[in-house]
Amino acid sequence: MDKIKINNLEVFAKHGVFPEENKLGQKFSVSAVLYTDARNAGKTDALAASIDYGEVCRFIDEYMRSNTFGLIESAAEALAEALLLRTPRLAKVCLEVKKPWAPIGLPLETVSVEIERQWHTAYIALGSNIGDKKANLDQAVYALAHLPQASLPDTAGGREDREEECRHTRVARVSKYYETKPYGMTEQPDFLNACLELRTLLTPQELLKAMQKIEQDAGRERIIHWGPRTLDLDILLYDDLVLESPDLCIPHVEMHKRRFVLKPLHDIAPYKRHPVYGKTVREMLEDL
Repeated sequence: MDKIKINNLEVFAKHGVFPEENKLGQKFSVSAVLYTDARNAGKTDALAASIDYGEVCRFIDEYMRSNTFGLIESAAEALAEALLLRTPRLAKVCLEVKKPWAPIGLPLETVSVEIERQWHTAYIALGSNIGDKKANLDQAVYALAHLPQASLPDTAGGREDREEECRHTRVARVSKYYETKPYGMTEQPDFLNACLELRTLLTPQELLKAMQKIEQDAGRERIIHWGPRTLDLDILLYDDLVLESPDLCIPHVEMHKRRFVLKPLHDIAPYKRHPVYGKTVREMLEDL
């Protein structure tokens, strides 16, 4: 991916753990690497096809001056998120916040924090077999598109623009809804199943926690394994990540065995490859 680099933008802000720093302020230096596709801008010579680095610099300056953080880690995290939320065509940002006059009582040139943050693509499976199944899935799609939002400064734009900018998750595509037979425990009502593609700034663990809250709000009770449920949400894929932890495995360990998962996923991502088995969704569906 192409890069636009901003090196050592100087801003005067009031970040620090000491009260004097919050009152008097000091100089900070911010460097950013903006990851984007610059091909169209290079071919058309049109600023609208690229990222306006002048506007980005002004936003960094305003954001750093308008907000106060105790830690430069917090300043970097919040600024990276704000840049990704409000900057069209920005896929990833590498951000370094330097504190040249860090009050530690020893001679040093600078202290800095460097982080990388980006938009991720996740594929989520949805299912319901209790109550109004379609309404349950519709509400889940809406909830995933409106997870708790970030807070941007007033300079970020108008009210409607700010609402869109502040969303940590954005639903890109949703499959058809499919009536399917229950899996595992078969003595229960048929399911309605779907899949969606989600663009998100959340980590897998943060996304899992948010999805569990959506399930809970829908009345999900985890009593019987593979039993009836008002709403079931699963992370199938997250970029090309392979993750194994006590509470989360990605890719979903059963996805390649389940037609009721692969069929709706095929609607929106037929050529997405399984990062372990190397097969596309279409190939896995044909294998079944």
